[in-house]
Amino acid sequence: MAIRDIRVVGDPVLRTPCEPITQIDQAIRALVADLVEGVDMEGRAGLAANQIGVSLRAFSWNIDDEVGYVLNPKLVELGDTTQDGDEGCLSVPGLWFPCQRADYAQAVGIDLDGNEVVVEGTGLMARCIQHELDHLDGHLFLDRLERSVRRKAMAAVRELDL
Repeated sequence: MAIRDIRVVGDPVLRTPCEPITQIDQAIRALVADLVEGVDMEGRAGLAANQIGVSLRAFSWNIDDEVGYVLNPKLVELGDTTQDGDEGCLSVPGLWFPCQRADYAQAVGIDLDGNEVVVEGTGLMARCIQHELDHLDGHLFLDRLERSVRRKAMAAVRELDL
């Protein structure tokens, strides 16, 4: 296990939809270990595989002292109400912008043993699920910002020393 470098905005891996995991082998077990270790740090709520350079559908989370992971997650439900709040991303370091998300989200995937995993929640957990699934689909939270906010965000991104 190793803490892998986080890929940052501009890296093409972040804009490439991730492939499903078709076989759970030692490489996938190592990936999960790296995802769990990489998210189990102060200030980290979620980490998608492509953020550490692996274009496979997997992410980990660290919300309310619960650390977990899911393989091949699919979004199955979003709540009708929304939440507002600032959102940031390890791949867009140091920048936070208001981003509207559903207040409830549920995703379904599998664990390393092939058992079904249901990841769901409200508030920060819902935001995390949506944010990480966006990563796996090749999107950044910047894509979800309102037009005027997105203009400011992109200007701030251009000023980053990456």
